[in-house]
Amino acid sequence: MDAFPLPARRIVAELSQQAARDPARAIAFQGAPGANSHLAALGYAPGCIPLPSFAFEDAIDAVREGKADRAIIPIENSLHGRVADMHFLLPESGLHIVDEYFLRIRHCLMAAGDAPVTSAISHPQALGQCRHYLRAKGIQPVSYADTAGAAALVAETREPGAGAIAPAIAAETYGLTMIAENIEDSDDNMTRFVILAREPKMPQGDGPVMTTFLFEVRNVAASLYKALGGFATNGVNMTKLESYQRGASFAMTEFFADIEGMPGTPAIDRALEELKFHTKWVRVLGSYQQARPRS
Repeated sequence: MDAFPLPARRIVAELSQQAARDPARAIAFQGAPGANSHLAALGYAPGCIPLPSFAFEDAIDAVREGKADRAIIPIENSLHGRVADMHFLLPESGLHIVDEYFLRIRHCLMAAGDAPVTSAISHPQALGQCRHYLRAKGIQPVSYADTAGAAALVAETREPGAGAIAPAIAAETYGLTMIAENIEDSDDNMTRFVILAREPKMPQGDGPVMTTFLFEVRNVAASLYKALGGFATNGVNMTKLESYQRGASFAMTEFFADIEGMPGTPAIDRALEELKFHTKWVRVLGSYQQARPRS
């Protein structure tokens, strides 16, 4: 908790005490109070106790250690793509994806006074989502661990010319002056979150289901083509496929994928079986109800 700027610590302490009394209602998120992930937790489960965590690893550890029942973690944004490190943190967490949530992201520029803003501190994702605005205004972007934490830091230091990019609620929370609202580069700026839990959960309801998994292809010709053939022949819709590298050799490519459906369905089982035959390993992270239709 001491890693948070001083204005955020009192709120973090209060929420941590509430979560300690009732961990079954706690949902851990990365960031200071007032962050987009805080808003996502309240939007996903209005009756929850949002538990702030300084780093993604801290939010995941809160669930593993029983301090929170679930964690809500952003994995991709419609403007700026994948959230860094998620492909590595999710499989190593030992947790399961049990749900998803989409949040419309609105960024605001705020400062401790009315002096012209020359630098803006925020999470790299937020800076990337506002890059056209920052460039047009000649404002220098400065990376920080999260959006609301950046607002709390600006409120603590009150450095002239320093601003923060964060949700509007952060300006109210930390007593900052609103400089500009809705500065994101697109009106359809959306972030997808996944909800993580210690145990997997069978999807509830009659709507379409998603399954998320990782796999590593063999380092041979046409390995990806062969690995994915089973999804085509079995009529399984793959809505996401993203490659990433682990380690420094650049020889082993891993993939993050979403498909419609879930294991236990004959077509899915056949497709996954063929995938396993053509890959080094496959790791299913979870099956869950779609929060938004993919097709």
